[in-house]
Amino acid sequence: MSGLESLLIKAKGAAKRGETEAARAIYRQVLDKHPRNPRARAALEALEAASDSPSQQQFDVMVTAYRAGRMDEVARRGHALAEAFPRAHGVHNLLGAALLALEDNAGAETAFRRAIEADPQPRASYNNLAIALRKQGRLAEAEATYREVIMRAPDYADARYNLANLLQLSDRDDEAAEHFAAAIRIDPGYVDAHYNLGNLKAKAALREDALACFAQAVRLRPGHSDAHNNMGAELLALDRVDEALAAYDRALAANPANAQALINKGKALVLKGDEPGAIAAFRGALALDPGDRSARLQALFEEAHICDWRSRGEFVLTEGPEAAAVQPFASLPFIDDPAHQYRRSLACAAQMFPPAPASLPDPAPSTDGRIRIGYFSADFHNHATMYLMAGFFREHDRDRFDVRLYSYGPRREEDRARADLRGHADAFTEIGAMRDEDVVALARADGLDIAVDLKGYTRGTRTRLFGRRLAPVQVSFMGYPGTIGHPCMDYFIADPVTMPPGAERFFSEKIVRLAHCYQANDDKRQIVPDTRGRAGWDLPEQGFVFASFNHTYKISPREWDIWMGLLRDVPGSVLWLLRSNRWAEDNLRREAQARGIDPARLVFSPSVPHGEHLGRLAHADLFLDTFAVNAHTTASDALWAGLPVLTLAGRQFAARVAASLVHAVGLPELAVESEAAYAALALELARDPTRLSTIRNRLTADRTSQPLFDTTGYTRRVETALARMHERRLDGLAPDHFAVA
Repeated sequence: MSGLESLLIKAKGAAKRGETEAARAIYRQVLDKHPRNPRARAALEALEAASDSPSQQQFDVMVTAYRAGRMDEVARRGHALAEAFPRAHGVHNLLGAALLALEDNAGAETAFRRAIEADPQPRASYNNLAIALRKQGRLAEAEATYREVIMRAPDYADARYNLANLLQLSDRDDEAAEHFAAAIRIDPGYVDAHYNLGNLKAKAALREDALACFAQAVRLRPGHSDAHNNMGAELLALDRVDEALAAYDRALAANPANAQALINKGKALVLKGDEPGAIAAFRGALALDPGDRSARLQALFEEAHICDWRSRGEFVLTEGPEAAAVQPFASLPFIDDPAHQYRRSLACAAQMFPPAPASLPDPAPSTDGRIRIGYFSADFHNHATMYLMAGFFREHDRDRFDVRLYSYGPRREEDRARADLRGHADAFTEIGAMRDEDVVALARADGLDIAVDLKGYTRGTRTRLFGRRLAPVQVSFMGYPGTIGHPCMDYFIADPVTMPPGAERFFSEKIVRLAHCYQANDDKRQIVPDTRGRAGWDLPEQGFVFASFNHTYKISPREWDIWMGLLRDVPGSVLWLLRSNRWAEDNLRREAQARGIDPARLVFSPSVPHGEHLGRLAHADLFLDTFAVNAHTTASDALWAGLPVLTLAGRQFAARVAASLVHAVGLPELAVESEAAYAALALELARDPTRLSTIRNRLTADRTSQPLFDTTGYTRRVETALARMHERRLDGLAPDHFAVA
């Protein structure tokens, strides 16, 4: 055996025994004498490389700790190994992942950069570096890093997916959608890419596309609870309520702790008219998270609909930013406090409205000199709002105003109200299936000077459209009895009674105070004479009939105590109520019994066509209003039918509407300032038929001559307000408070 071969065998044996330094020395001795010997050079390079990496056992310990979630241990071991083996790519990468989990994003960035220095080839290191940069808010650097790794590895789906998520943060949704789709093309089984693309499609109101994405996600991962839940949301938006409920049930089967699916199921059950089921769903979500103010408020609101007042005291637990997802309408019946409602609207608007648009509309003057007005609503059909506003649209001066109606309510058979409206507008456009950005583009293309929101925070609203600026002047009118709480809305139309001096501080909008009353009314509403008589409505032929046709959610124990006291003090009297749901009837009967009143003295009647409802009101003697949220359309109905309305003028706008109505119809004495005065006047009128008859005769004789039912005069006042808003804009003046005489 030659001396060379003997040295090589000796070096190999030393390496095998772990005597690394001795083996190196021997190989260097060989190379000094035989510098081109390939065996000695390869063996020495292998030993040198091994010295840059930890043992497999050391690395496996890190991996095991990582998989077990012991991130502190991974970080501790990783720091030690990274110091000992600065070129160990895998150690740096795993250390970075642990530091990300520990939210040490700067440390993670350092670890990933060292991993790249050790080995620039593995694409995961670049991807992870971009994640660390994004978590530090360095979005531009993160985006550049994602794009670099995509350039290096175009078929790397994770980089496409993460870049898409990053682009979403900057509201670059179209670009994000392209990269989600690219990730799916690379890896058709990429579940999260299907799911997130579905969320983007949903955000853009591309309902069917979103459903297809969610369906693919759950095909790939049947237990994807959130995908089932979001599928339900899209089905609900398409008015496919039963399918939505089935999707929510699948979401909950996959994850019974999915509180959002429970809340969404509750919303769907509300649409089905299953209030107890909805309440159970909201209460179920609350049980999962007792601090969920949103779930609590929604449960309380539906309990109000069925007049279950047992948990009403919980309302104080619902204020806070967590409840901002619930539109502030739900808080109105629980508290008469304009400051409270203002806070609710501000919180909701901050969450609901999109960022301010990059550009603002600046329409050229119309060629015909008319002011172009766009009215936006989901209620352009047989609806309470249209009962009030039909006359306004009929009398709108089309020589001065280009009137355009934009409808986003569910498409339904053409009813008479809808057909009439089409005849009173220059354009009637269905926008229900359009994306927000397409509606904005349409409104701007139509050159609207003023956009009017007729919905506010009520069911089915798309008030968020106004956050994108449909027109240079935007107005909240008729739809919601309170502030929107967002700077996109320039004006709110009110009157001196609903908006007494100083009340404007609870509104983000500038206030326009119309003379008399802010509320529209139609002086051509048909009253169909009743042919059924009192007996036909289960009313006593001779007894006094108190009536309140308000929605049941407006009734609270405050009114109920007074109303039951009136029944107790007026023998033979009854309380005539609107039949809303069987649970409310049962609960109200129970509440009557608890106050010593025979439940048989409550008379519930179903809804009937509007003209017939106006006719049957002749059988009532006095309309009793609710407090925190007054009767609006129902109070106007009563007054138009000749039925006096007794109301308590409260503090918030919603609690002062009926006071405005009775002032505008010439009966200001029917708006009192305290509960005691309300109870006393109701009792006096019930016991003094002469006084009540005098009031009824005044109402009947003066009805058409009073401002409340002067539809033409009212319309001219609103038009004056709209023209003044437009003129201020043309003059370069910011919106401001003003009054219209």
